[in-house]
Amino acid sequence: MKPSTICLATALALSIGARGNTGSEDRAFWVDSMLRIVAPVVTNLEAGTLRANLPRREGNLTIPFSELEAFGRVMTGFAPWFELPDDDTPEGKLRAAWRPRLLKAIRNAVDPASPDFLVFAAKDPVRGRQPLVDAAFFAQGLLRARKGVWEKLDETTRRLTVDALVSSRVTKPGNNNWLLFAGEIEAFLLEVTGQCDMDRLRQGVDKFAHDWYVGEGYYSDGAHMAFDGYNSFVIHPMFYEIASVMAKHQIKDGASYLALEKKRLRRFADIQERMISPEGTFPMLGRSICYRFGTLQGLALAATLGPEFHPASDGAIRAAMTAVLRRQTVPRNFRPDGWLTVGFNGEQHGLAERYIGYGSVYLCTAFFLPLTLPPDAPFWTAPAEPWTCKAGWDGAPVPIDHRFVK
Repeated sequence: MKPSTICLATALALSIGARGNTGSEDRAFWVDSMLRIVAPVVTNLEAGTLRANLPRREGNLTIPFSELEAFGRVMTGFAPWFELPDDDTPEGKLRAAWRPRLLKAIRNAVDPASPDFLVFAAKDPVRGRQPLVDAAFFAQGLLRARKGVWEKLDETTRRLTVDALVSSRVTKPGNNNWLLFAGEIEAFLLEVTGQCDMDRLRQGVDKFAHDWYVGEGYYSDGAHMAFDGYNSFVIHPMFYEIASVMAKHQIKDGASYLALEKKRLRRFADIQERMISPEGTFPMLGRSICYRFGTLQGLALAATLGPEFHPASDGAIRAAMTAVLRRQTVPRNFRPDGWLTVGFNGEQHGLAERYIGYGSVYLCTAFFLPLTLPPDAPFWTAPAEPWTCKAGWDGAPVPIDHRFVK
């Protein structure tokens, strides 16, 4: 990150208010943290140096696709921020500075003449299926930022982007959460072109709606239940977004799936909020724990969508998520050159599966979805409150936990 950018972000944090647990200060900290995380990916891709400078982890199986992993995952949480205007506030000036960088990064990602042209379709779709995953995260970011990013791209870049995403159809998804990756791409293509592969669009939501829901807001990941972060990393967000597009385009089952997912997401978000400890930690359970606070994307999405999607107060959710963010944006989670480390809270390669590398860990940016909300939204203006676990352990009144039965 350029020194001037660091200073601008710091100025934002200092200018918004006196120190304290205010919503404006929390927001400043979130923006500063997000920019610190995404800067190496976006600035290198903007300059055409991402392939040259992205660190590699020995033994990582997805090295040929690391650049798309990094940028696709950055897009899912960073791009939505640009739905807000480039106004005269410190944050608005930051958006004005970063928007052209992101647009240039997207152009370099999809332009075959760019040294950083990204791999959206592996030559071997059986052994090299990973691009489908991160093409979906890339499409997710664009779907979440239709006005602020997609419509700001020039016509050629939009055409190249559609071509890149269509090329991912060569990959057949696995019979699990990967069905939603294919569906997310088709949902975006339907939105911007009016056309899609209908089978790929709905195969995942059909399975998760009818066959793979196990109760209490949780889906199994295909035929088998795994208590890990994939309900949050993929299943709830992409199910909700695909169903939303289906409902918008009046595709059969879209409205009913959306209503169903709203109920299920509410329970899932309730559980996620209740699992944040008084110290701002959460359980290290299951695979892909190196995505860190990205495991809270389900709660972040619910908080962004509004109170009908979560039972906890806005002030409590913001306080809980801010506590988590402070625990994991510590120096040991960043390499000296600014890239994220591979680990949960430091460089911890023993926690990383073979598909985890220095690109994939950027899924943590999905945490920042509430920054899509304007600063005067209740999520940011509500007074901070103790979240459920903190209040309970402090002996304060807390609401009873009601089981979701459908």
